[in-house]
Amino acid sequence: MDVRAHIQVNGIRVQVQVLFRYPNPNFLLLWHIPLTYITSKSNAVQRFLLKTKKDMLVLPEEVEWIKFNVGMNGYYIVHYDYGGWVPLIKLLKENHTAISSNDRASLINNAFQLVSIGRLPIDKALSLTMYLTKEDRIMPVFQGMDELVPIYKLMEKRDMKEIEDQMKAYIVNLLRNLIDAQTWTDDGTVSERMLRSSLLVFACFRKYQPCVQKAQEYFKNWKESNGSLSLPRDVVLAVYAVGAQTAEGWDYLFEKYKTAATGEMHLIEYALTMTQDRDKLQWLMEEALKGDLVKTQELPHIVVSVSRNQVGHMLAWKFLKTNWHQLTQKFELLGSRTIGDMVVGVTKLFSTREWLEEATMFFESLKETGSQLRCVQQAKETMEENIRWMDKNFDTVKTWLENNRL
Repeated sequence: MDVRAHIQVNGIRVQVQVLFRYPNPNFLLLWHIPLTYITSKSNAVQRFLLKTKKDMLVLPEEVEWIKFNVGMNGYYIVHYDYGGWVPLIKLLKENHTAISSNDRASLINNAFQLVSIGRLPIDKALSLTMYLTKEDRIMPVFQGMDELVPIYKLMEKRDMKEIEDQMKAYIVNLLRNLIDAQTWTDDGTVSERMLRSSLLVFACFRKYQPCVQKAQEYFKNWKESNGSLSLPRDVVLAVYAVGAQTAEGWDYLFEKYKTAATGEMHLIEYALTMTQDRDKLQWLMEEALKGDLVKTQELPHIVVSVSRNQVGHMLAWKFLKTNWHQLTQKFELLGSRTIGDMVVGVTKLFSTREWLEEATMFFESLKETGSQLRCVQQAKETMEENIRWMDKNFDTVKTWLENNRL
């Protein structure tokens, strides 16, 4: 059961309505939902037990904003009406630390979840993210990246370069201060180190020059030491990814890949799939299929990683189609998770009716060897959802980005 609390704020009165989505329409059980909330007047956690589909919560005084599901501990998402979202967006812009980092992350998550089901306009969700220029905590930063990065990834697959570049620039500018504050070390808490690693890889692959230049310097020194120089673990992937952008650097990394221990091998492998050289991406997939220089067990990961690369997604799709029968034989069981991971991973960001039609025709041509696979149905559902999302939201995203440059 999917539970969403719809909040309408009017002075001291808060109307709470629960929107249920049952997998079985005949399922009539109504849960009692323990709601928690804080307000602009008090950060003490208050509780309200919702026993009916709709109820009225009366506050002791008028408030500027109210935030439900404190700490993101409840298994429900919250939709505030216009009068609820606007003050929360204003709060984040002016005083984001008034609520916890978990609460900030939950607002971002809830907003984009509501966009996906048509309950909230995308421009409201995007406006909510603008405060991230001041954010330094891992949960809201990761949540923001998780919601924003897939938007430009969908655009990449549609060759919408102008709006795609605007979206990328928006995200980089949101996180620029936090990226600049990162040290190229292994210092800090586990959370700080996770944040550092993700931010530096993102910044380098988005060609943010201060990071690219730093990574180039590290790669040059590491290569000149013939790999004996110990790189900080938190920056290794960023360094390898930048190094793989030149033919010489890619070839050097592949030589190291052949003798690397498992953990190091996977880092290098991912960096190798980030190259902008189509020939090298194609060669890497073919070698993994052969199983000589690259282990065949690495093939699914390599193919999916290549598909995430802007220049590689068509290569990965063509490779999957061309080698389908060989792949199913090599991985033995047709319905295996390996085949499923590749099908879902390669088609995950397809978002046009042309792509959906091509994928559908291909899998139907396989008859019993493909069209009935659960992974194929899942892939088609994802493509259909991507198409709906882009049809509904693209024009609004484009207009919003034009009017909200950081």
